[in-house]
Amino acid sequence: MEADEKFTVDTEFLLTGRTLCEYRAMFDLEIETLADRTVLDCPSGAGSFVREAADRGAEITGVDMLYDQPPAVLKRRVQDDFGAVANQLPEKADLFEWNFYGTVAHRLELMERAIETFLSDYPTGRTEGRYVYGQLPTLPFADETFSLVLSAHLLFLYGDRLDFEFHLTAIRELCRVASEEVRIFPLVGLDTEPYDRLDAVIEILAEDGYQPARIDVPFEFQQGATELLRIGV
Repeated sequence: MEADEKFTVDTEFLLTGRTLCEYRAMFDLEIETLADRTVLDCPSGAGSFVREAADRGAEITGVDMLYDQPPAVLKRRVQDDFGAVANQLPEKADLFEWNFYGTVAHRLELMERAIETFLSDYPTGRTEGRYVYGQLPTLPFADETFSLVLSAHLLFLYGDRLDFEFHLTAIRELCRVASEEVRIFPLVGLDTEPYDRLDAVIEILAEDGYQPARIDVPFEFQQGATELLRIGV
């Protein structure tokens, strides 16, 4: 379940989504290489990345803890959460950087486009296996199932409510199901401060035999959130 920055609703996390163009920037992806890869998006939320990547030939799976919900129920949840963002974002626009999106209207336009694509694809995608129920820190996949694993707007972002052990166990699980690399974005919390135990996470992953590195990305929405964690496996 993808969370969105600086917003509060009745549920603990917002179910929102992003488009392929946003993923390309957040994760510094070369889109033309997706056709040659098996990809996991976790948590996947209500975005269009899974459908758009599949259209480009990727063997892609989105995982989210809400994918056990029937389409009608999930649609109501997604629409409610989008409404919460649409109501609050104009009032809080000065908390964000706008070089990528340009305007609040464009940010909301992309979000709405992502949601519409997701909702139209979700019923069939569940049947065809593009959308799979699951939640970190345990995933329903064998070791090295995916060449590329992406994880956005959960780990590190919610360091105030997801403890260090959860982070470490979840990241190790993402690494377990990856055969090449894991990319995690962003590296800051909701308060835009860097995750306070990121160095410890990197040190432990290196001790585990992985190759973690902080990488600059061509994307900034939360102020100062301009890096991802790439973990070579």
